[in-house]
Amino acid sequence: MVTGELKNKIDGLWDIFAAGGLVNPLDVIEQITYLMFIHDLDDSDNVKAKESAMLGITYQSIFAEEVKIGERSINGNQLKWSVFHDFPADRMYTVMQEWVFPFIKGLHSDKNSAYSKYMDDAIFKLPTPLVLSKVVDSLDEIYNLMTKEKTTDADIRGDVYEYLLSRISQSGLNGQFRTPRHIIKMMVELMAPCPADILCDPACGTSGFLVESGSYLRENHKEEIFYDRQKKDHYMNHMFHGYDTDRTMLRIGAMNMMTHGIDNPFIEYRDSLSDQNADKDKYTLILANPPFKGSLDAESVSADLLKVCKTKKTELLFLTLFVRMLKIGGRCACIVPDGVLFGSSTAHKAIRKEIIENQRLEAVISMPSGVFKPYAGVSTAVLIFTKTEHGGTDNVWFYDMTADGRSLDDKRSPVNENDIPDIIERFKNLENEKDRKRTEKSFLVPKQEIVDNDYDLSINKYKETEYIPVEYPPTSEIMANIKELESSIQKELAELEKMLSED
Repeated sequence: MVTGELKNKIDGLWDIFAAGGLVNPLDVIEQITYLMFIHDLDDSDNVKAKESAMLGITYQSIFAEEVKIGERSINGNQLKWSVFHDFPADRMYTVMQEWVFPFIKGLHSDKNSAYSKYMDDAIFKLPTPLVLSKVVDSLDEIYNLMTKEKTTDADIRGDVYEYLLSRISQSGLNGQFRTPRHIIKMMVELMAPCPADILCDPACGTSGFLVESGSYLRENHKEEIFYDRQKKDHYMNHMFHGYDTDRTMLRIGAMNMMTHGIDNPFIEYRDSLSDQNADKDKYTLILANPPFKGSLDAESVSADLLKVCKTKKTELLFLTLFVRMLKIGGRCACIVPDGVLFGSSTAHKAIRKEIIENQRLEAVISMPSGVFKPYAGVSTAVLIFTKTEHGGTDNVWFYDMTADGRSLDDKRSPVNENDIPDIIERFKNLENEKDRKRTEKSFLVPKQEIVDNDYDLSINKYKETEYIPVEYPPTSEIMANIKELESSIQKELAELEKMLSED
């Protein structure tokens, strides 16, 4: 959550756009994202150059000595943020409009790539050199502040974007909100992606799950990925897949992925629930926070999904979709609203039965209702399962998360209480959970007990509350105390009346 000085800086940045005539929130977000992308290209190019030098690999900078823009060849150095941000306003505007923006639009050599497709209709909308100069100065201040606070680059775009989206929600224009980064990070660590995985988020938004998965792989499998030519090609060009129905989100998502070192992610405009999405038995890992609400054209929903789960509820249809899209042995971690866990409709029971009886349900992590504040107050849970098509659910692990390291009000301020490290540690050592009591934060529940409860997955169905007996004194002693208090009150009242009468 953005707070304090950083919040004030972003509010100031927003005011600069408003003063320049840009008042549509999505336009503002998009323009800020373009500029942050340009800023991060400079930083990431320097990082890649250093990493290549350490690994003894030749690296060709994207800001090579001569860069071709249309029919002209120019010195690539002038396209770097660290260089042009010192130019006078008029020259900076000319460089941005005529060189830098066309450069980032044509950055990817593959014209069929996600990046090229969604940057093709990108428009640079800052109206004057003065507005651009003020925005660039403001962004420099924001980056300096984030560096001072030792917040990573991955968080800058996410936090700024999250805060700006809160402005959209307040305007009533759009209900989109991003999954908090620490929840994304928890889910990625729980699933521990490996270099051979094929990842997908069928409702990817700004690609948060894909970006975090890429970061996890770089941190934990760096040598394996970057020293093996085949695995590096898989990582750069074939591992990451994301779909969304909002072109602005796709554009931001593609830029987000490229900034984080993934050259050619497969980010595509697609209604994942429709017949337009034919993916089946394709992915080894799905990480997602699908939309819980929203308009749904029932006629466009894939017939395959309706066979398993006949409903208009998007959260149930997405669960059905995840099962279809996974390969045998593929894993899924997804966020669902609490209603999915205990809903009594035929469709609710059908999808729970499908996952428990035909696949292998491994974990249900209940999260407190404040996790998605200030955008939504709905209670949610993380479901983790593996596609087997022949069952395998034995014991299901339940965890009752009550704290995520942030206050559960609209402010979401940092607090000391945080169950996330404990969740990750316990999930990776489930053999130690067998003797845990139902009164504790986490415990295992046998499959048969869940079946007997009509496939109910709400933790309150299985959690036991420990009642501590309280010893009360005998009734006679309580009555004596009441009489003593009554007597004392009467005595004090008599004294008060005496004092008043003397006056």
